[in-house]
Amino acid sequence: MRVWKFGDDINTDVITPGRYTVTTDKKRLGEIAFIEYRPEFGKNVKEGDVIVAGNNFGCGSSREHSPVAIKAAGISAVIAKSFARIFFRNAINIGLTLFVSEDADKIDDGDEVELNIKTGEVRDITKGITIQAKPLPEFMQKIVNKGGLVEFLRSGGYDDI
Repeated sequence: MRVWKFGDDINTDVITPGRYTVTTDKKRLGEIAFIEYRPEFGKNVKEGDVIVAGNNFGCGSSREHSPVAIKAAGISAVIAKSFARIFFRNAINIGLTLFVSEDADKIDDGDEVELNIKTGEVRDITKGITIQAKPLPEFMQKIVNKGGLVEFLRSGGYDDI
């Protein structure tokens, strides 16, 4: 999994500029993710890649378009020092894996990483280091593993909690 590195306070307008939020087409949203901030992102992101960011990732509006766009672009997880609360919940609701780690800044753009959703372990293969992230609570892991809250509920997910 290749890393795409971002800084602090990456807001929802950076992820999905407002003029593009007139669509709910997931494919289109994946194509426009970070289109103005990192224009190369949509053309070069690969299925399974990972975003690493600083503090307050996903701040701004409460629109669900932003985590949908990230997931639709092929991103398998976002590792950040902290997340805006609404973005965090929207991401879990659509099945996007999130990791919170104070050591996220030790990982650089282009590094290759391996993730363990159960333990929160993030192994940077490029640097040969491992950082610890706070794993999602088990019930949130189940929601993510089902592909989001709707699929979790359809599958009778609460029976497993």
